[in-house]
Amino acid sequence: MVVGSVLFTFGFACAVPFAALAAISAMTLGRRDALATTGAIWLANQAMGFAFLRYPTDSETLAWGAALGLVALLSCETAGFVMRRLAGVVGASVAFLAAFVAYEGSIILIDVAIGYRGVALAPETIARIFLINVSAFGVLWALHATTSVLGLTRKLRVELASRHI
Repeated sequence: MVVGSVLFTFGFACAVPFAALAAISAMTLGRRDALATTGAIWLANQAMGFAFLRYPTDSETLAWGAALGLVALLSCETAGFVMRRLAGVVGASVAFLAAFVAYEGSIILIDVAIGYRGVALAPETIARIFLINVSAFGVLWALHATTSVLGLTRKLRVELASRHI
């Protein structure tokens, strides 16, 4: 997923589907691993942004970067909370929606708190971000389901678990 987030970073820059990635992490990994994976996804996004997309290095950009990391972790925790209470397709769907609301809602709250009335609050922007996230979630969920049916997910976990690092 971290490699996928790098591709999303180059494709979408500031519209990386963190809510979708956090929800998939929460659905497919234990709590600690899901949070670690979400943090790694955020870190890869920031590294690519600053190294290749020339994100500015002013204090506002750095603060927003840190805030996005915290918001991504909150989204992961929110999706995990839902998944611990609901199962199946309903649980996965509600987990994704909860992660998106947590993510986008937090961004909007931060915008309002700092007095910024920018593009993030525009309905068109929120709709665009939602479409990116729901598309990414659908593709990642389908990949997970496919690898699970083929037995690749379990096989990979067993192989990784048997390695002593």
